[in-house]
Amino acid sequence: MSGRPDPLDKPAFRPGLWRELRDAFLSPPRPLSCVQMEVTSACSGRCIYCPHTTLAGVWRSRAMSAEVVAALWPLLRRSLRAHLQGWGEPLLHPRFFDFAAFARRAGCRVSTTTCGLGMDEDTAVRLVSGGLDVVAFSLAGTDPASNGVRAGVPFARTVEAIRTLQRIRKARGGVHMEIHIAYLLLADRVEAVTRLPELMDELDVHAAVISTLDYIAAPGQEALAFTPPITPEADLRAARALLEDAAVRARAAGRGFHYALPGPVPLPVCRENAAHTVYVDADGTLSPCVYLNVPAAVPPGHPGDRRQTFGSVLDRDAWELWNDPAYADYRARLSAADPPLACRACPKRYEENGRN
Repeated sequence: MSGRPDPLDKPAFRPGLWRELRDAFLSPPRPLSCVQMEVTSACSGRCIYCPHTTLAGVWRSRAMSAEVVAALWPLLRRSLRAHLQGWGEPLLHPRFFDFAAFARRAGCRVSTTTCGLGMDEDTAVRLVSGGLDVVAFSLAGTDPASNGVRAGVPFARTVEAIRTLQRIRKARGGVHMEIHIAYLLLADRVEAVTRLPELMDELDVHAAVISTLDYIAAPGQEALAFTPPITPEADLRAARALLEDAAVRARAAGRGFHYALPGPVPLPVCRENAAHTVYVDADGTLSPCVYLNVPAAVPPGHPGDRRQTFGSVLDRDAWELWNDPAYADYRARLSAADPPLACRACPKRYEENGRN
């Protein structure tokens, strides 16, 4: 340990009981729904659809500093949730639990998404005792074969990680925490999702959130995505039917099952909810969403070349950055007929929620 003061330990970051009560009962509603914090862009996985793999030669693996986290206080104090995850495996960060505790001191609910490689009993205990209300585990299949695209992250290891956290959660009465599956539905293996309700029952998870491939990490991977008009309407109908059937079975067992697929026309609101959420990369730079801030020197013409950033919290107050006219204008244009070029063809603009 160095002798330098910890930036997270300033008295201003310890609100006290009276301030917490005042915030709970007298303060206006928080304007932000989520601050997504990329605590690290390092990852041990080699998922074939991830830019961490396809752009490995120009990838920047970095870890968020305590100085950046401290500078996020003005945003966290105005946000309902902090989600600790970006383009890497968050549990690799040695101060993950310090950052989670800091966000909770700011009054945020705290969640994360993990591949599960770093899960052991000690980590599970710290997750439960740390007050996180959602821990999601990433999968792209429901057995070793369909999940094989997640190279370096064996299906059995993720399942073991879920079991470990579930056992510790129940043993410690962690009723505040939900365990979710963050499931990536790939177009070339869509049938695997039909087995998801049974896997949820087996692992006793609370919910599954199904997403599709929104960031094309390499030329040719468009075939893994559901992207109109590239994806035939018949394929979309077939996928929707499978998801609807799986949703009925999961919900009959009392489990959440949330999904969306793109429709034929863009919707007026981005599903990333960029009007009320912000993505902060490991260096402290703000973006409307994770897809607009990939930590790599993306070559011109690459399908993922659409970086949009709006300043660093190390250079300027975080709340001032959020309210900067250029950033505010960008968010406003997302619901206009002519959105910013970087967002114009994004599948998130087309996604329609599944039936409840």
